[in-house]
Formats: sequence, C-alpha cells, structure tokens
Amino acid sequence: MAAPAKSLIIPCPNCGAKNRVRMDAALRQQPVCGKCKLALPAPSLEPTVVTDANFGSVVERSHLPVLIDMWAAWCGPCRLIAPTVEALARELAGKIAVSKLDVDANPRTAARFGVQSIPTLLIINNGKEVDRIVGVQSREAILSRLQRFL
Repeated sequence: MAAPAKSLIIPCPNCGAKNRVRMDAALRQQPVCGKCKLALPAPSLEPTVVTDANFGSVVERSHLPVLIDMWAAWCGPCRLIAPTVEALARELAGKIAVSKLDVDANPRTAARFGVQSIPTLLIINNGKEVDRIVGVQSREAILSRLQRFL
C-alpha cells in the first residue's frame, strides 16, 4: 500500500481562508485558494535567501515558523552545517520555512538580532524570535528544538 501524500495548511494571504494542499500537487502546480481563487504561496524545498530588504515580507509575515541560518561565506562551520539546513528545508517544507541570511551582506538584520557568532540559527514564530541555536549542531539537535513548532 502506498504512503498517503503529505498535506499542509496554507492560509490565503488575500482572504485568510485556510487551504489544505497536498505537498506533491503544490510542487507540481501553483496552488490556489479554494475561497477567493487567488494564488497561494508555494512551499519551497530550498532555503529562501533573506536580506535586510526582504526580512519583513519573508520572515515577519510568514504564516509558518521560520528557521533562519545566519552565515557567512568565509565561515568553515557555516559551510559544515549548510547541508543539514538544506536537508531540513526539504524535510520540513510546508511546516517550517527555512531561510539563509548572509551576515556580511546584511549587517542591519544581524545587528538587530545581536548575532555575534556564526553559524547562528534563529527560530522566528509570529514575527518574534523564540529560540536561538549557536554553533554547529546535529540534525537531531536542531529538530528537537523545532519540535514544539511542528
């Protein structure tokens, strides 16, 4: 027997209706709201790039909790944790939004959150920081911190 398709609830940014969408269908075709018929945001299987300019629209207004990887290109530990963050983006698509913010290119947001060590993973829920993970952590350790938001 085949495993049931995973589904997720996507609130419509236009009318607020909650739409149950099958993940496989949402990845093939742009989902639309069942009530107002406007396009719904599609789930992403890759981390979204966040900048100082788009932080509000991508993170603070997200209908999902957001895991943000604060990183820099020169940082060895950041490169070490990157595959784990990318795997979590695929695994948690539709449940947790996963983003990456380059602290060198976006110093305003890094300073706003007082990021002094990288990699730092921030968990943002309803526009507010609710948890912080500093340094390289295992997939299991990160998942355990995200558990209360799944």
